[in-house]
Amino acid sequence: MMAKVTVLGAGAFGVSLAVMADNYGHDVTVWSSIKEEIEAIKRDGEQKQKLPGVKVSESIKLATDISCVKGSDIVLFGIPTAFVRKVARDAAPYITPNMIVVNTGKGFEVDTHKRMSEVLGEEIKNAPIVALSGPSHAEEVGLGIPTTVVVASVDKKAAYYVQDVLCNEVFRIYLNNDIIGCEIGGALKNIIALSSGICDGMGYGDNTKAALMTRGISEIARLGVAMGANMETFAGLTGIGDLIVTCTSMHSRNRRAGILIGQGVAPEEAVKQVGTVEGYSCCKAAWELSRKLNVEMPITEQLYKILFEGGVVKEALGNLMTRPNRHETEGIFLSRYE
Repeated sequence: MMAKVTVLGAGAFGVSLAVMADNYGHDVTVWSSIKEEIEAIKRDGEQKQKLPGVKVSESIKLATDISCVKGSDIVLFGIPTAFVRKVARDAAPYITPNMIVVNTGKGFEVDTHKRMSEVLGEEIKNAPIVALSGPSHAEEVGLGIPTTVVVASVDKKAAYYVQDVLCNEVFRIYLNNDIIGCEIGGALKNIIALSSGICDGMGYGDNTKAALMTRGISEIARLGVAMGANMETFAGLTGIGDLIVTCTSMHSRNRRAGILIGQGVAPEEAVKQVGTVEGYSCCKAAWELSRKLNVEMPITEQLYKILFEGGVVKEALGNLMTRPNRHETEGIFLSRYE
């Protein structure tokens, strides 16, 4: 099934999906509001700054006028979460009910704490919204390395269509009815990846990372269920799957920023050096949500103190290790939330 796919955003993940879709015969356009970014891709034949080594075929159209979304079957947002609302507002006049909007951004809107599908739904009222999430580093998607993700939507027909169109021998897509859980898992794993990177930067080992990941998924699930997600979702690709890949790979900007912080670099400087680090702003949103919903999130709490209150890394770890003793399965992952 061939389709006209327009990718909004010429960053690493957007370009990787564009390359993948083009390789499988779709009519693909990539848009960016940054003229220099588009010109550089035209000149170099790749997104050299963010996705070096992944060739961008001449059959992929490149645009700076957002009206290029007209006539699309799928409009795919590959935009950092901070800019999703503005781009959605700009694109909305050209989006019609027969199009499907797919978001790949993983995070919350900082001021409102809304998930990206909620933001898109407020700005684009006449088309179904689908979330695409899962363990999917752009560097590997662009090279055709086998990858498996999930699509979720309140509109089942739209989710099935995206699955049928974009699924291929190197990019397998599963369906999930729990869009809340899929988006929350994709957002909150960045917090745990930042924390994992900090431990790497401090020279701690596999034991520490395994503990962070395991206890991390438990607090991700706690907040997710409190926000209306299904517990089972966090055992899947958008939960533990995305957490594993983001905590263990050097492709992960969140982990790389965490390593710098663990080595003594100030959080703001670490983010500046690495670039887009979604876990930084997501940590603030998650901490505020946890307080609002009365959900215990000790890792998120300690990371918040490090990032925004000048907390000392070693003290944060000590605070986690000396918390009151308790039963592991008390109201956490893979048990009934009460």
